[in-house]
Amino acid sequence: MGESVLFEFLHREMVTRVHSQAGDTEHGKCISTLEGMGFRAGQGLIERFTKEAPAFKDELDVMKFICKEFWTNLFRKQIDNLRTNHQGTYVLQDNRFRLLTPVSNGKQYLEEAPKFLAFTCGLVRGALSNLGIDSTVTAEVSVMPACKFHIIMQKP
Repeated sequence: MGESVLFEFLHREMVTRVHSQAGDTEHGKCISTLEGMGFRAGQGLIERFTKEAPAFKDELDVMKFICKEFWTNLFRKQIDNLRTNHQGTYVLQDNRFRLLTPVSNGKQYLEEAPKFLAFTCGLVRGALSNLGIDSTVTAEVSVMPACKFHIIMQKP
């Protein structure tokens, strides 16, 4: 329990720090910086989490691992829903995303959501990258604190 609170606090402080250094004019640069930080962290974390895991058969196995093991290790719960079109596009839905809960009081915070999701998009993209899957990861929020992460696999 204490670890998750520390992670949430660290995340909130990191987002605040990156945005306060850049100011309002460089919103895109802040998102990019946070995503890059998440990418590097995701690469390292997936190495630890897959150290004793069996080899994955295909992309779907990788995504199941991300939804169950990776997400549980980070957020203390599994993804609520995984959908795919079986053509390289996956949607992971978390109905109570921990990192949005503290800022989810009202619709005015919907515009603030992207900066709180950038790091997690990077985490997922970094983890997939280290497993040999190039991808694009974006997040969508329509009702706080629920969010969907869209993952599009890049074909070689």
